[in-house]
Amino acid sequence: MPKVPFWVFILLALLYFSAIRVDTMDVDASQYAEMSREMMKSGDYLHVYDRGHDYLDKPPFLFWVSSVSMKVFGVSNFGFKLPSILFALLALYATYRLTRLLYDDKTARMAALILGTCQGFFLMTNDIRCDTILMAWVITAVWLIKEWDISGKLSWLLAGAAAIAFGMMTKGPIALMVPVFCFASDWVLKRQWKKLFKPQYILALIVIGVLLIPMSIGLYQQFDLHPEKLIDGKHNTSGLRFFYWSQSFGRITGESPWQNSVDMSFLLSNMLWSYLPWILLFLIGMVVSVYCLVKQKFRLHPHEEWISTGGFILTYLALGSSRYQLPHYIFVAFPLASIVTAKLLKDFFEGRYKKIYGIMRPVQTVITALLFVGALLTITYVFKAGAIALTIWIVCVLLWLYIATRKHLMGKLLWISAFGILFVNVLLTNYFYHNLLKYEVGATAGRFIHKNNINTDKVFAYRMKDPINALPFYAQGVIQKSDTPLASLPAVDYVLTMDSGLTELQTKGYKYEIAYQGKLFKVSELTPDFLNPNTRDKATSNYYLLRLK
Repeated sequence: MPKVPFWVFILLALLYFSAIRVDTMDVDASQYAEMSREMMKSGDYLHVYDRGHDYLDKPPFLFWVSSVSMKVFGVSNFGFKLPSILFALLALYATYRLTRLLYDDKTARMAALILGTCQGFFLMTNDIRCDTILMAWVITAVWLIKEWDISGKLSWLLAGAAAIAFGMMTKGPIALMVPVFCFASDWVLKRQWKKLFKPQYILALIVIGVLLIPMSIGLYQQFDLHPEKLIDGKHNTSGLRFFYWSQSFGRITGESPWQNSVDMSFLLSNMLWSYLPWILLFLIGMVVSVYCLVKQKFRLHPHEEWISTGGFILTYLALGSSRYQLPHYIFVAFPLASIVTAKLLKDFFEGRYKKIYGIMRPVQTVITALLFVGALLTITYVFKAGAIALTIWIVCVLLWLYIATRKHLMGKLLWISAFGILFVNVLLTNYFYHNLLKYEVGATAGRFIHKNNINTDKVFAYRMKDPINALPFYAQGVIQKSDTPLASLPAVDYVLTMDSGLTELQTKGYKYEIAYQGKLFKVSELTPDFLNPNTRDKATSNYYLLRLK
């Protein structure tokens, strides 16, 4: 069985950090960046605001760590993205430590590598959301509690409880539910009933409760004490009830107004791309695990584990029951999926399931080769590259072919998949995403405003259809905006607008000069017209930063 060397994870870390040169993406990531900047500027860490307005959606942990980072390193991509990238590395380490407890060191390294090279993980270090930090805290909690389960040392359990609390402060009660799913399924199938009820859990709950006090005080002060506030069109909104119930469980019961009418297959269908190149191996691993459990009449032997498989299945069912789902919601369970996949590869390399292994080797080779073809299209067709990008692609292909053609390479299935997706993302991160974000108006116009020392109080965004959450972050100041026709503009010196707004200003007789202009596109919703350079002009819109005379 192959042993993944440490230098491979160094390469991964370098690739994650290279994503810092990519601007934050609208809608969510740039919104979180701006909220963190506002928190840093105000110094108010108990109450959360979005461009000066009360914010009640995500818990504050991401904003806390990002605002502290920006206070140290400045308002920049680096300042905002650094904490999330560090937590991504923590997720890899915790996955390794947990898998080592469940299996062995070599399997643990494979699990960490599989997690670190799935496409969703690369995306999380580009498009920063709460899910990266949530995933890290959750898998850390599972690892720490498993240490307690083995050693009996209370300190491990209390540390795991602290990780759960920080996870809840990142994205809500799901951080508590996933560890419960993991251990409850494992202990029930082993008939270890006593482990379900232990007095130590009271201490763990106390730790969680104490750590949640600051956030709870902030929610109570900002919302519960002010029933007159209008939140999402309603008065008498309780921040505490929203966080501890409505935002999570309310989406299952129907209490939450957030609904997009997707079914139970939604998250799995999105894993077909977000868990590339490992998705087929993962699905096979799940089938094998369930088959073995059924064959054993739903009883595990003491040396077996169901933390990974059971934890993933129950988490998926809980998330899939929600009436509002987004593709990245399942990312919290990716470490568990990676353990399942690593277990299957362990079985392959130890001589089990030889027929399946014989089929999957060429299948994985084809999948990775297709990813290289896709990368080539992005640098020769979507965004026409120079000689450097094309040379990098050629070098990556040659290295991958060298790996794929070595006859006696141990664990070739692992290496062709991992290095293939790693090489592809070198180009996606540093070329595709970098060029794509040039069409985000908030980043380009905002950076121009800040660079030219334009007072954001004197800038007005008028009739901008594109999401402009990134605008105040890169301009480093809140900017007024309106999407509806105005009788007259407020007292400002600059107007950021599109063709329709420009025509209206001309009709009303405003005099101006164009200080800056460019093309914009909603980069989070790619279309064939945009990806085709011959039709890109039809998909994009013009925007202008006008200096009024």
